[in-house]
Amino acid sequence: MKYNQGEVYLPRSFRRMKTRPDLPPEDINPRLLEALASLNQISNAINHIGSAETEDHASSLQLIVESSIRVIPGSSAVIYTYDPSSGTLEIGSRVFANAAEHPPVSQARQDVDTPRPNGYGARTVSRKHRTLSYEESDLEIHPYHVALGVRVVACFPLIVAEQVVGVLYIYLYDERPLSQLEELMLDNFVNQAAMAIYHTRHLAGVKRDLAHKEDELNRLRRAGLLISSRLRLEETLESILELALEISNAQYGIFRLLDKSGEYLVTRAVSSVHLEKPLVEKLPLNGKSIMAHVARTREPVLIQDLRQEPWPGIYYPLDSKLEMRSELAVPLINASGRLEGVLNLESPRLQGFSEDDSHLLQSLATYAVTAIQEVRLLDALQEAAQLLVSQPSQKVLDQLCGMANDLLNTSASAIWLRDEAGELQLSVSNGALDAKRISPSVSDSPNALFVPLETGADAKTLGLFGVFHAVTGAGRSDKSEWDKKVLACLANYAVLAVQNESHQQALRSSQEQHLIAETFAAVGDISANLLHNMNNKVGTIPVRVQSIEDKYSELLEQDPYLANALSEIERSAMAAMQIVQENLSHLRPIRVEPVEAGLRIADAIHAIQLPEGIKIELSGIEGLPQVYANSQNLSFVFKNLIENAIEAMHAKGVIRITGSCSPAAVEIAIADSGPGIPPDLHEQIFQLEFSSRAHPGKMGFGLWWVRTWMTRLGGTVNVESDGAHGTTFRLRLPVADPEHSA
Repeated sequence: MKYNQGEVYLPRSFRRMKTRPDLPPEDINPRLLEALASLNQISNAINHIGSAETEDHASSLQLIVESSIRVIPGSSAVIYTYDPSSGTLEIGSRVFANAAEHPPVSQARQDVDTPRPNGYGARTVSRKHRTLSYEESDLEIHPYHVALGVRVVACFPLIVAEQVVGVLYIYLYDERPLSQLEELMLDNFVNQAAMAIYHTRHLAGVKRDLAHKEDELNRLRRAGLLISSRLRLEETLESILELALEISNAQYGIFRLLDKSGEYLVTRAVSSVHLEKPLVEKLPLNGKSIMAHVARTREPVLIQDLRQEPWPGIYYPLDSKLEMRSELAVPLINASGRLEGVLNLESPRLQGFSEDDSHLLQSLATYAVTAIQEVRLLDALQEAAQLLVSQPSQKVLDQLCGMANDLLNTSASAIWLRDEAGELQLSVSNGALDAKRISPSVSDSPNALFVPLETGADAKTLGLFGVFHAVTGAGRSDKSEWDKKVLACLANYAVLAVQNESHQQALRSSQEQHLIAETFAAVGDISANLLHNMNNKVGTIPVRVQSIEDKYSELLEQDPYLANALSEIERSAMAAMQIVQENLSHLRPIRVEPVEAGLRIADAIHAIQLPEGIKIELSGIEGLPQVYANSQNLSFVFKNLIENAIEAMHAKGVIRITGSCSPAAVEIAIADSGPGIPPDLHEQIFQLEFSSRAHPGKMGFGLWWVRTWMTRLGGTVNVESDGAHGTTFRLRLPVADPEHSA
């Protein structure tokens, strides 16, 4: 009889009975309905075995024994699982149920209720068929159950795929046989119980297999962590050597990695009880040594006796005091085919290594290459992150070039940034290649690799990052995916450095503009009040003077001194009001508009009384695009800088004013031939307290006014000087119409 999980088995006669249209409903046995309901409940419980709600078959078997005593009136039921390996029923698996009016089988002690080796259960298991006490004259009911009043015992085997997985005992307290209907219902319960046990055991087997696989994966993971958990490259290599010695039973191991030039194998790690460092620290790649031979051929070697030819002629001993007899060496080659180094094991025993050791070491070498690359990259990225928050962009870019050479075994690297005109300009370089090779124009060279410096959101290209391989005799496959990803990662850090510098400058400019705006807002209120009071007080002086002149005209005609004094008082009062109004006008809000920078320079020169010893040369001023500025304020800036240059040169020398433009800005440079400004004063000269000397027509704040006005106009001013050969002030203002700036 075949049976599927969740299927309720009903004999053909019962199925005919259910489908007879002439069978009245009152003739359907209520126990059948109860059995069907129980079977559905049991099937549902079996389907949930292995889920979060049900871990095993216990609840399903409990439902089965409880359903059995409901459909078999006056009975008790017990289920045991069967252990085929021991050939016994598992006492601890006992699941039972009994009717309330009968003695409590559940309280029976296991030592007296244990199935007998030659009882009904054993016979049922052996012949895989049910056993009924009223059909077996040679078997007696267990004395313990006889004492409880049991008169009939029925034992059913629980079978799946011809294998017994348990038994079901039915104990009747009345002297009667089971009816055909009761046997049919019990057959269904037996099948359900067998499937519950089988399903649980199958799931348990699956879980055991999964646990075994998980244990294997954990072992592999632990082996990987042993290698990859080290923070330093040397520690990683040492842990790899220790693992290699462990799996091969070798006594000595050494890592030699290829240097940046690609010419030497340099010792990076040694593992041995008696050896701290090898006799020779680095081996030439083209020299005579076993490790160099492995590096050149890129093939592992297994030497069972180092005294056999050709090995004695090329063997370098680790130490003159150590006698090695066998050696195993494998090359470290990354995914791109480039040689990273050689892993070497040695033993003082003949035939110290096997082919299995060689295969294991080759697998470990592959893992070692990945570990080496990951450790190097992790160290580099950690260092780059620290540089980003602590160093200026130029320093960060220089360090990134060095990292690229170290990570990719390249001999030179460079970073180009785009200027305002969009042209690539070399920013930093690292390495010993000539200028012709350090050029983005050689991007198609097999020994060069370039990646763009692109921003994330708008994909704007800020520049280019390139590395260059030295041409060596050792074959290599450049431009690998690993190289591209590493260089792209470093390029992202370069973009962050450039953007961070730009953002910092923008932030400083914004903060400076905000501070100046607040300062001028406060000072503007004070100046307005001051001007109002000046008008009230000083403004009355001319009026009073005119009144005196009208009232005492005859007296003033007779006294010229008095008349002149009154006229001077009136003139001075008017001049004072004019000076105050002109100077306080600088504190008012600026009205920015398109302005011709060349005209403002001309106005500034015209307003200055140039000494005979001063010569001004103009270059590139004509044709400059308009800038956003204020005419009066911009003239003031140029006038201030020219006067400062005249004073610095002691009224004798040349002032050169040159102009240039980019798509976004106009640049004006004012250079003098004076003694210059020491570099340590370049920032101090723009501070408010640096100069307190008042000049005619000026408020006496020196270059602080110049930077303040340039900031308010949205521009910048910087000073360039070595402190000995003149000074150049470089001003930048935003172009009013970028489309006509080129």
